[in-house]
Amino acid sequence: MAVHNYDVVVIGTGPAGESAAINAAKHGLKVAIVEKQAQVGGNCTHWGTIPSKALRHQVKQIMAFNTNRMFRDIGEPRWFSFPKVMERTRSTIDKQVEMRTTFYARNRIDLFQGVARFKDEHTIIVRDTLEGNEELVAKKIVIATGSRPYRPGDIDFRHPRIYCSDTILSLAHTPRTLVIFGAGVIGCEYASIFSGLGLKVDLINNRDSLLSFLDDEISDALSYHLRKHGVLIRHNEEYASVEGDDSGVVVHLKSGKKIRADAFLWANGRTGNTDSLGLENIGLEANGRGQLSVDEHYRTAIPHIYAAGDVIGWPSLASAAYDQGLNSSNELLAQEYRFVSEVPTGIYTIPEISSFGPNERELTEAKVPYEVGKAFFKDTARAQITGDVVGMLKILFHQDTLEILGIHCFGDQASEILHIGQAIMQQKGEANTLKYFVNTTFNYPTMAEAYRVAAQNGLNRVF
Repeated sequence: MAVHNYDVVVIGTGPAGESAAINAAKHGLKVAIVEKQAQVGGNCTHWGTIPSKALRHQVKQIMAFNTNRMFRDIGEPRWFSFPKVMERTRSTIDKQVEMRTTFYARNRIDLFQGVARFKDEHTIIVRDTLEGNEELVAKKIVIATGSRPYRPGDIDFRHPRIYCSDTILSLAHTPRTLVIFGAGVIGCEYASIFSGLGLKVDLINNRDSLLSFLDDEISDALSYHLRKHGVLIRHNEEYASVEGDDSGVVVHLKSGKKIRADAFLWANGRTGNTDSLGLENIGLEANGRGQLSVDEHYRTAIPHIYAAGDVIGWPSLASAAYDQGLNSSNELLAQEYRFVSEVPTGIYTIPEISSFGPNERELTEAKVPYEVGKAFFKDTARAQITGDVVGMLKILFHQDTLEILGIHCFGDQASEILHIGQAIMQQKGEANTLKYFVNTTFNYPTMAEAYRVAAQNGLNRVF
């Protein structure tokens, strides 16, 4: 067995692992990274963020084509199969893999392909697909193994019509009807995607509203637009059993209802990828969802072993994972670091949603005297030009100081628009004020101009 010595070994090549490894290498450390899949990129590149968002983009283009009056003058609406649309996303995945592979080579990071398992607190055994073993000895170790869909044991995911959010990407046909269990971010995104392809979708939610952490007004808007595109939302429901047969799936709900569809997608929760790490060999223990606990330095209970990304739980976002990985290696390098606690929400439904800071309900409960400024996209020139008139920008600000407290956006490019408000909110003292948007000249026509409109709308409410 070959033995290799490193300053840092990172397990996992998703956003957290990649940023941790590259940051350590750029500071002169000898670094290795381990990936169990045949290609780098982790779940983010191959099953999560990249394929689902690329798929969403293709579906959004189809929807725009089929509803644009100009295109109707030259032909009838077009229907596209799911495999055909999914095929178009492959080029994006391939480009991501090629780019990220180059990162490791450029920074002279050794890449080991295989399953990593702890031998002891400083030693990792990597078993490759040919059953060969490599032994990596490291001063510091970063666990960035990500997560996978949680799969309850009473659902047969081997059935060809029962899917999770990973396996749905390999769907080889286009069903006419689909039941999605789980109305969290992933469930809502896939409900948008499949309804955009013309499927009849039943979205089963075990709570009383969609994405209750959102601003109430935006949650209501999401519900409206999902229903507008044919999604039937069923709140406060739990499954009793899921039965697949040759022609479809029957979902039995605890309320006594039965729902039949061509396919079933489970989108309710995720599990950290820690079961094959051999944590018992080093005295670490994951929680019931396979997640590791860390302190504010991203250290586990073993001080020289760090963890970052989905494997530590909240917020389980690629954006946060990248920052967590970067800051975990900053800490082990004795560089300035931060614990990632303020993260913008980006939800890629159709239309998309993004927010930063508390919502109206939270501010009211905290007894903060706030006021609201709104801009509706239908009133902006850029949205009228593009035809993406659905949505709004909402600014929550303090009635007395005009400090911006929260930004909430619903509509096309919401995740891009949000960052302007986020940047101002991160300024200190009087630099964070609603007046910034009134006293700043925005390009016209742009979606960013909505900030000026919303700010003026808000100031009109102040007395």
